[in-house]
Amino acid sequence: MKQILGGTHRIFISVFWLILVLTLWGQICREFSLWTALGQAIAILAMVFPTAHLLSDVWLPRALARKTMKVFALQAIGMVLLQAFLMGLIEVLFYRMFTHGTLVDNPLKLSSFGTWRARFYSSIPSVLLINGTACGFRFYHEHNRIEKNHARLQQAHLEAQLRILQDQINPHLMFNVLNHIHILMQKNVELASVLLVKFSDILRYQLYECNHEFVLLEREVKYLKDLVAVEKIRWGEELNVDCIWNMDDGKRAIVPLLLVPFVENAFKHVSRLPSEKGFVNLVLKEENSTLFFVVENSSSAQQPRKNNGHGLGLENVRKRLDILYADRHELVIEKTANLFRIALTLQLKSNI
Repeated sequence: MKQILGGTHRIFISVFWLILVLTLWGQICREFSLWTALGQAIAILAMVFPTAHLLSDVWLPRALARKTMKVFALQAIGMVLLQAFLMGLIEVLFYRMFTHGTLVDNPLKLSSFGTWRARFYSSIPSVLLINGTACGFRFYHEHNRIEKNHARLQQAHLEAQLRILQDQINPHLMFNVLNHIHILMQKNVELASVLLVKFSDILRYQLYECNHEFVLLEREVKYLKDLVAVEKIRWGEELNVDCIWNMDDGKRAIVPLLLVPFVENAFKHVSRLPSEKGFVNLVLKEENSTLFFVVENSSSAQQPRKNNGHGLGLENVRKRLDILYADRHELVIEKTANLFRIALTLQLKSNI
């Protein structure tokens, strides 16, 4: 991508300078012969090109990198004045040398062409246009380069977060599940076996099957089902857990572990007051290429929410969505006195 971007920039610059030479040649031809006009255009180009290159390709990127745009503004003003001076000087010299073959012209003829001072002032708009265009191309190029680098850094950061999420196992959940399995082994061996299988599937998916940019929706949903099943066994009669899973085919692609923090968040912060039975409701629906995902949990002012200290957290999930599904998602988070609700609408990829 960097080579393509650099190649495009060079093409634009080459076309720009070619058009500039032809335009100068066409204008100078009004006052000089064909070949004299070409020589003057080349002389102006030989003066303007290195100075404009210095301004746009050396000083501007340096100013952007060091954030010294005020210094660059002074440099640009000085360069414009220098270029206008040299351009006016070239025009006067070419007029005196090639129109009448002498550096000394009579005042009447010289006044019809204009003095050096007049040519200096008239050259300022031209050099402003030249430098502005050259700097504009360079600024656009640098802006794209910075945006690409920023996007790559964000992507790398997200991938690092995903690796952390994959590699880490919530110790609180792990110890509770293992302790619950130990207790069930003494009371209900069959249920303990079910819990152990579900938990091992969770670990296998999280550690070994999420090493890709995208996974099949059906695999992500299977992981969520196992996670919910483990939580239901853990909490038993303390919570009402109601889930609806409705998929067309599950063969579309989704970023792995994208929905997990919403489920973990619901079970972690569900209210469990002595006088009220908490609940977690989950609805996942896939229609064509759109995923609708809603998670609700009971909430209470008497039991304030704690900060989410594990996983990506809701705020980081929002950032992942903004980057990976920029214009292809809608996330709504609502909180009332008795309910915390997350609703996500997501446009899925057709395949991996």
